[in-house]
Amino acid sequence: MHNLKHQFIILKNEDPYDHQLWMRACDNHSTQVDYHVVDLTCSGWLEEIRALPCDMLLAKPGSKTTAYKQLYDERLQILVNELGYSCFPSLKEILIYENKRFLSYWLKANQIPHPKTYIFYHKREAERFLETADFPLVAKLNIGASGNGIEILHNPQEARKYQEQMFSGGRSSVAGPRWNKGHLWQRGWNKIRHPVELANRIKTYRNIAADVQRNFLLFQQHIPHAYEWRVVRIGDSFFAHKKMLKKEKASGSLVKSYENPPFSLLDFVKELTDQMGFYSQAVDLFEPHEGQYLVNEMQCIFGQSDPYQMLVDKQPGRYVFRNNHWHFEEGDFNGNESYDLRVKWLISQLDKTSL
Repeated sequence: MHNLKHQFIILKNEDPYDHQLWMRACDNHSTQVDYHVVDLTCSGWLEEIRALPCDMLLAKPGSKTTAYKQLYDERLQILVNELGYSCFPSLKEILIYENKRFLSYWLKANQIPHPKTYIFYHKREAERFLETADFPLVAKLNIGASGNGIEILHNPQEARKYQEQMFSGGRSSVAGPRWNKGHLWQRGWNKIRHPVELANRIKTYRNIAADVQRNFLLFQQHIPHAYEWRVVRIGDSFFAHKKMLKKEKASGSLVKSYENPPFSLLDFVKELTDQMGFYSQAVDLFEPHEGQYLVNEMQCIFGQSDPYQMLVDKQPGRYVFRNNHWHFEEGDFNGNESYDLRVKWLISQLDKTSL
């Protein structure tokens, strides 16, 4: 009988509040979990981690600027590849997270269906490509969440202008309040009432604006669409909904449609995540033809603006795959932005290995 608590280390990123959902989830399972928080951005990170008991590292990678994304990835690779720590989400999930260049190479190498993607580091190569390219084209910065850093280029003139900018002064992702998120005055008032949080948010916006990305181009085939499917897998729980188009983009629109997802969609994502061992993943997919799926984005950490990730016949719940069939289970599985579900599943896996 396993009576000892599991020992987790939460790896904090540069944002002083970003890891608090992990903390809350661990607190909600305090009879089974003890945890420490280590700031992975500080110079003593390695010594501090090695001095602590640890069954699992809980990762919350920085995703707002190139420097901190690189820092987090490098240090986590040392912990996992060199020192043998286990982490959740997995290292591979984190390396493809908010790194659009790396994700495109990874999708192609693993022959995962996705829109054609072209990456150039040589201006002349890009110029030759644009001479015969089909428009519109999707241009993406390497880092930029919620649709930021994505631009639709409708003709060669727009593409050449974008190219000149990327190979000269560069571009930064959009930084500022999410005007389309709703409750703007309420959110603004909450920040005013909490000046430390407001100061942190302003600092974050400045850092994003200062993170100029240049000297590369990432072009993606434009797939006509009215929506993207978002399929979420956490452990053995699956959820899906549609992200609807708004001003040419579904990413970051926050406009959702909760239709019953087709089982072919769940099959596609289950096969992909089973193959890769991904258990904390949101996969955004185009469906250019019924039953055909193309992976657009993959994110091990993702936002949640509603209290649920899926409605089936207007009821919140999840799908699980048992006895070669999909089974819907009604209930609230996405509390605390689905972090409670992550910790609950991790505990179940660690309990199995300790029997």
